[in-house]
Amino acid sequence: MARITISAPDPQWPQAYKQIEQQLQNVLESLAIQIDHIGSTSVPGLPAKNVIDIQVTVRDLSHPEITGKLSQAGYRYLPDIQSDNLVGEDENSDELKKLYFREKNGEREAHIHIRESGRLNQKYPLLFRDFLRHDSMVRQAYATVKQALAKRFPDDAESYYAIKDPYMDTIYRAACLWEQTRTRVY
Repeated sequence: MARITISAPDPQWPQAYKQIEQQLQNVLESLAIQIDHIGSTSVPGLPAKNVIDIQVTVRDLSHPEITGKLSQAGYRYLPDIQSDNLVGEDENSDELKKLYFREKNGEREAHIHIRESGRLNQKYPLLFRDFLRHDSMVRQAYATVKQALAKRFPDDAESYYAIKDPYMDTIYRAACLWEQTRTRVY
């Protein structure tokens, strides 16, 4: 795995996402219900690894054309990654299943998560992103934690993610409460 480096926010990240989004839409056509820029590069002002995270929402994760079309177009399928992790959730739950692809050889680094509409793991990154965009204090705390972890564990991804991922899950729980207050009718 590559060295973990957190970069200053780059105003080019949204444009890089748009280029990849268009390519994915052209490949997947109607199989993609929605394509979203997720992860830290999708949050203005947030330091991040210089990797574009993308979520492709589909109706049926098991549709055989998804993997076939993306692979044929040159995206690199990583079949060993079949689910997400979330503290308190069963790792074998359908709510966490996904397909995972990487960028085409020679193209900008991207992580492409294919998730089924309405599943917990499909909602999580969108709510997480929106909450970080909304709350500057949480955004700054998250940036501080990521930067400190990258300094402490630049060549140890296992340790970096062992701390970062549960911290993200804590932020997600706060985001769920925030969402409830936004949608509550008084």
